[in-house]
Amino acid sequence: MSAVTDAAPATARQGAVVQSVRDSLVIARRNLIRMTRIPEMILFGLIQPIMFVVLFTYVFGGSMQIGNSADLDVYKNFLMAGIFAQTVTFATASSGAGIADDMHKGLIDRFRSLPMARGAVLTGRTVADLVQTALTLFVLAIVALLVGWRPGSVEPTNFGKIVGGFGLLLLLGYAFTWIGALIGLSVRTPEAATSGGLIWLFPVTFISNAFVDSSKMTPWLRHIAEWNPFSATVQACRKLFGDPGLSPSDAWPMQHPVWASLIYSILIIVVFRTLAVRKYRRATS
Repeated sequence: MSAVTDAAPATARQGAVVQSVRDSLVIARRNLIRMTRIPEMILFGLIQPIMFVVLFTYVFGGSMQIGNSADLDVYKNFLMAGIFAQTVTFATASSGAGIADDMHKGLIDRFRSLPMARGAVLTGRTVADLVQTALTLFVLAIVALLVGWRPGSVEPTNFGKIVGGFGLLLLLGYAFTWIGALIGLSVRTPEAATSGGLIWLFPVTFISNAFVDSSKMTPWLRHIAEWNPFSATVQACRKLFGDPGLSPSDAWPMQHPVWASLIYSILIIVVFRTLAVRKYRRATS
């Protein structure tokens, strides 16, 4: 009798998880279909990071010194990990704007009337954004190779390490997408979500090791950069890609960048997914 009563809640929990996964995939599919019907969303999402690659490479490249070298080819290989990381985190703004738009148009109210898991709406949206980010990253990697990025230019690497580096980038992008979801739920209009989603990203991405050698920053700024989650992923990618410009800092995230990147990203997902789902339930209750 006890075994039967214990099994019932477990079966119910399992059923709830299965339903949540199924509902999330349905919402993700809906968002992906919507993206294909608005091709300019994908096009503009590709143009911006390509512009960053070209501008940083050919406008700033000749003025930058990495280590003791001011060679443009060295800067190209140094730069790409930062550009990749910036691209996946800037997708945060579109996620927040999309959720704010759904809230503004009353689409979320229609989802409320359906027998579906509450968190599935947000999870489906973030998964769809992850797919779009992966596509953008793939195109950007091809552009990077065309302008002269060569993995393994300093340290030997292999296919597994390169795939691992891109996996960390996508995990960071997915983590930041949940910050965007929380912002999208906290504002009234998509325009406010876009602005609010970008303002805080600029200091996060620029006070880091993404575009310049952080060891040349003033001490207080350097400490912020070294413990910045964004810097940990950039440092991990440079290490896995075999690119130049690894920070010589003794800070733990710089000495163990792969673990630091994983821990930071998972922590961001746990904290901001919890806050976003709680906000969503309050907004739709």
